[in-house]
Amino acid sequence: MDALLAFWERVTSQQPALPAMESWIAIAGAAAIVLLPPVWKVARNAITIAHEAGHAVVATLTGRKLSGIRLHSDTSGVTVSRGSTRGPSMVLTLLAGYTAPALIGLGASWLLGAGYGTGVLWALLGALLLVLVKVRNWFGLWSVLVTGVLVFSATWFLDAEWRARVATTVVAFLLLGAVRTTVELQRVRRTGRARNSDADQLARLTHLPGIVWVGVFVAVAVACAVVAGTFLGLTPLPSIAGLGVL
Repeated sequence: MDALLAFWERVTSQQPALPAMESWIAIAGAAAIVLLPPVWKVARNAITIAHEAGHAVVATLTGRKLSGIRLHSDTSGVTVSRGSTRGPSMVLTLLAGYTAPALIGLGASWLLGAGYGTGVLWALLGALLLVLVKVRNWFGLWSVLVTGVLVFSATWFLDAEWRARVATTVVAFLLLGAVRTTVELQRVRRTGRARNSDADQLARLTHLPGIVWVGVFVAVAVACAVVAGTFLGLTPLPSIAGLGVL
């Protein structure tokens, strides 16, 4: 019991927020990961994990039967669920993929801004464990395990200040990675090589052009990044004239 209480204390302990300069350094590090092709080629697997986790969670919440998740070495993935091929549950499940990394980043930034950098890392580790039990191929298992080991190492071996730096970098990576993957989606769609992308499946279900759904993905990613900045104290929301809202 004492060990459990000590562990809970560690997970829920608060740390002072990083100074703005250190936060920007962490964000710059995340931007380098997203922008440098050789690094992005490997790191993008983490965005795919978040993407497929979004499909899986929403499929389950909307009453679909989740069969499993597969992650591939080309950084693509697929989440298989059984249920109606049309209707709100299918639309929401498809919508959840590209928006998931940004929404996860947004929620994590809120916790981080409140001083729970360690809690962010443990929450991500818990999410990875939930994904792990639903992965149905060897590369997917390897990808999730490696990501989990990296997150666990940060939570267990680093001091509180370094955990906050790592958590800030991870949050920024999720937010910036969400933007890049939506841009990549449209680039691939323009070549005609993504006829079964989430955006194109949504287009067939809703009769709205795929480019509209890509626009939704981009808007969510950018909005999450801006709001996350306010949680981290980096981009305060402007006041709205006449309403006195800060």
